[in-house]
Amino acid sequence: METRDALGVLFLIFLGMAEVRARQPCSPKFLRQNAMVCVCNATYCDTVDPVSLPDVGSFVKYTTSRDGQCLERSEGKTDANSSSGIVYTYDPSVQHQSIKGFGGALTDVAAINILNLSYEAQNQLLRSYFSEEGIEYNMLRWPIGCSDFSTRPYSYDDRCVDDFELKCFELAPEDTNLRIPLFHRIRAHAKRPLSLVGSPWSSPAWLRVNNKVEGKSRLKGKPGDIYHKAWAHYLIRFLEEYAKNNITFWALSTQNEPVSGFIAPWEKFPCNYFSPRHQRNFIIRDLGPALHASCHTNVHLLILDDMRFLLPIFAKQVLGNSTARAFVSGIGLHWYFDRYTPVGLTLDITHRLYPDYFLLYTEACNGYQDKDVNLALGSWERGTTYSSSILTNLNHFVTGWIDWNLALIMGGGSNFVGNHMDSPVIVNPLKDEFYKQPMFYHLGHFSKFIPEGSVRVGFKSNCSFQIFCKLETSAFLTPDGTAVAVVLNDWFLDIPFTISDDRVGYIKDRARAHSIQTYLWRRS
Repeated sequence: METRDALGVLFLIFLGMAEVRARQPCSPKFLRQNAMVCVCNATYCDTVDPVSLPDVGSFVKYTTSRDGQCLERSEGKTDANSSSGIVYTYDPSVQHQSIKGFGGALTDVAAINILNLSYEAQNQLLRSYFSEEGIEYNMLRWPIGCSDFSTRPYSYDDRCVDDFELKCFELAPEDTNLRIPLFHRIRAHAKRPLSLVGSPWSSPAWLRVNNKVEGKSRLKGKPGDIYHKAWAHYLIRFLEEYAKNNITFWALSTQNEPVSGFIAPWEKFPCNYFSPRHQRNFIIRDLGPALHASCHTNVHLLILDDMRFLLPIFAKQVLGNSTARAFVSGIGLHWYFDRYTPVGLTLDITHRLYPDYFLLYTEACNGYQDKDVNLALGSWERGTTYSSSILTNLNHFVTGWIDWNLALIMGGGSNFVGNHMDSPVIVNPLKDEFYKQPMFYHLGHFSKFIPEGSVRVGFKSNCSFQIFCKLETSAFLTPDGTAVAVVLNDWFLDIPFTISDDRVGYIKDRARAHSIQTYLWRRS
């Protein structure tokens, strides 16, 4: 064989190897009817095709289905002349909210679970969430001190009593040995910039009425006094200590679950109770001025960080005050009990009253109710509850959606409170493997294809009778001009539909039963 021919063969082999690396399929594990996970370990993990678009006149579709497809890529051609089924009109001239992004929470327990894998398996997990071959999360929620998903109750100032000058303040081993090093590895895998949201659960015991870090309690005294000023200074000090570790925060929550955390059934649940008025006055007299006087004035301050049913009352109490309003950027929300809370009476009214303040979902998980199985490994239904929630909330002005724990273990834990739950990724350290659940892939239909800076656009259908309108949808325009549409079919039948774009024609397709698709196409 001539040298030139040999080089040609080697080149083709190289291309074939590159193609294999570009798309590693799911290694499925079937658990029961309609339940499947993708198994990953130190040497193998499924990946997602690189996002590349064909020329105008074609489209790309990524599909996840109950039958076993996991973000599988396919291409199709647009039709210039006809449509069929339900018709959705893509209209980028109608623009709504800008999208911030999607992500999960790096709790103490999540970090421990990830680090209980071998180093190679850890990297597979981190790449799955944050790299280009994964679902490209761009947001991380970060508990400040302990949360209910810690192995012990603690704060950053437990060695002293009445330490109002915070002379004993120090980050915990959970920060310095676990989460901070893990974050730097995450950042190395991520191409997209990462935005961190810090959320406090509990303050030091000496600041609380019950004199314990854990349990349902409130701060001693009232806004403007030494207790509240020390707590505000404590939160600023947290930002300063993390900045020393080359980690900065995009946003700071005033308090995790200030109302519902107080009535939670777990006696050990760490929570500082704030009424809306209390939170408003704390912002006016303590936290707002402290943040403004610090080197972290660019950090966005979030209020509420609690259930949607507290809107618009909570927002009116805080944002209705012009002084408090000047310090605040947005409203944090949790998905629990959304099924009982009309979006029109909560999100829509709040957006109409305060259109300049973004709405951001900061926590969600399955398996949280007493009647639920904490961990339903491989559950397709838990994936659709995620995507249905995201679509509903995006269509009502929410700018992003952050999941709860990045990774839990078999059984859904563990933590010192005992409120075990589910997670998109489940770690099995005994086998040095982890399992990507349907929730993971449902989240990927948003996080990977709707980057920060995308805008939700008009996407109306001609479906007149709600009983027949079984598809859940939303559409976006990305910063580089790519059109994106997400289509969820949680029905038991396939549904034909068409996307109409006046620039490119018609995308005619059939949404398979129990599936979610993301469509992308060029408009010019």
